[in-house]
Amino acid sequence: MQRRNGFTLIELMIVVVVVAILSAVAFPLYTDYVIRGKLAEAVSALSDGRVKMEQFFQDNRTYFGGPAPAATTNFDYGTSNTSTTTYTITATGTGNISAFSYTINQSNTKTSTTPWGNNSTCWVVKKGGAC
Repeated sequence: MQRRNGFTLIELMIVVVVVAILSAVAFPLYTDYVIRGKLAEAVSALSDGRVKMEQFFQDNRTYFGGPAPAATTNFDYGTSNTSTTTYTITATGTGNISAFSYTINQSNTKTSTTPWGNNSTCWVVKKGGAC
């Protein structure tokens, strides 16, 4: 009898099934990981924006006309409710993270509106509404 080298069809089908199962689990986790990395951009820019607004207030004794963070790859920023004593900086996602929005104000009150959960006291940066 001659022995043949190679794989049988059953062995190949088992490998395909295992790879499909691993992909079905890994891809959503990887996607969430990439999104969390993009959210760090907004959190960082808002924190920096708050510091710059406070520096502006120290120099001018008003928040009116204070600087807003510049738009980044994944977020657009804007100020609202700007007056002598108040301001709100908002980060709104663009592209595949357009459902994410974060704010901070003069009292350091942080809010978030995300598909992962909304919160009126912190920035949601993980699935399940964790801050």
